[in-house]
Amino acid sequence: MSGARPTRGRFERTVRAVLRQSADDERPLTGYVALGAGYALTAGVALVASTRNGTTGQPVSAGDLARITVATHRLSRLITKETVTAPLRARFTTPVGPGMASEVNEEVATDPHHDPLSHAVGELLTCPFCMAQWTATALVGAHLVAPRQARLATAVLTAVAGADALHFLYASLDRLPKSG
Repeated sequence: MSGARPTRGRFERTVRAVLRQSADDERPLTGYVALGAGYALTAGVALVASTRNGTTGQPVSAGDLARITVATHRLSRLITKETVTAPLRARFTTPVGPGMASEVNEEVATDPHHDPLSHAVGELLTCPFCMAQWTATALVGAHLVAPRQARLATAVLTAVAGADALHFLYASLDRLPKSG
């Protein structure tokens, strides 16, 4: 049992150091730790669920991976940028101006209580690149646990991303000089 003590002691020292540093740092380290723990727990639950329903070990096809990739992009932007999802982000973010079509740019809301978890969630909800890790994990996890439903969801998100690209293309063509 003596082998477990140094590891536990090292872990406790690390946690104390993070808490001390977080108290004086603008970065919400304890919030990051909480989000990271939630992420790991959720990914672990999805993995366990997939082993129980026998889908672990089934490869993700190239087509599924392509759909998951495009769906990850679309879902990340939907969560972090779309005007229609702004009410879901409102507790953690503050609008700073319009973004691209149907999007809004936001920043982390000032929290009078300096809650590190709220700040970390605000950072996650304003960064599509940060959110992509979470959405990709959720979509792959859904693919492992419920492949048919996941394919349907990724197909819808991929179709919307394709439609968005076509809307932008159409709008750019409309800006070309007219002949005649």
